[in-house]
Amino acid sequence: MDYEVNPEDVKSKLDAHEAFVLLDVREPWEFETAKIEGAKLIPMGDVPSRAHQELDPEEHIVVVCHRGVRSMNVTVWLRQQGFDHVQSMRGGIDAWSRQVDPTVPVY
Repeated sequence: MDYEVNPEDVKSKLDAHEAFVLLDVREPWEFETAKIEGAKLIPMGDVPSRAHQELDPEEHIVVVCHRGVRSMNVTVWLRQQGFDHVQSMRGGIDAWSRQVDPTVPVY
């Protein structure tokens, strides 16, 4: 499984009702500013303490942040913890706003 997935593929998975967790690792204020419906918020700094309680290592997880840096760091960390089906959404919510859903604010 690739470490990155593009926003259009994530949109296709959502539209097809595929089972996966959309994990947003931004800060709460960022999440309130712009979010993808159905995303689960666990700020990056909280991932180490919450991942094993709140996430299933067998599930497909797509991690999203603002522009893709934090989500890639979390993806790499989760994979090192045995979460084998984790991908980072390339370009983050910024790319989502510009390429998929212009109703989501750019900030």
